[in-house]
Amino acid sequence: MNSQIAESRFRVRYAETDQMGVVYYSNYLVWMEIGRGDLCRKCGFAYRELEDKEGISIAVADVQCRYRAPARYDDAILVHTRVKRVRRRVLTFTYEITNETTGQRLAEGYTTHVAVGRNGKPCSLPDRYYQLLSG
Repeated sequence: MNSQIAESRFRVRYAETDQMGVVYYSNYLVWMEIGRGDLCRKCGFAYRELEDKEGISIAVADVQCRYRAPARYDDAILVHTRVKRVRRRVLTFTYEITNETTGQRLAEGYTTHVAVGRNGKPCSLPDRYYQLLSG
């Protein structure tokens, strides 16, 4: 399995917080998407290339996020993203989201994706992307 880890760094934007001053829960899923994009680039391709050149998207089929501590405005965030499993049609990524300044784990989770063609039906990943993600 691919042993590469993508590290995504950014700061919490004010618009990502709720009335209680903490990051609204759905933003963690956006941060996971940032991590996936960074991991694809680290593996040797841009996700957009897969869509534009091959006509393939990796649609989210399942997501799990376990929240451990709140993030707040202007916190430095670090997302570690890994490929957990690669099959021809199904991929699973894992995520660890921490406060980079304190080291506190904020959330962890995974997303499972199905490769789909422009017609929206499941398809196989082309060999190049399968190999790059398999590492």
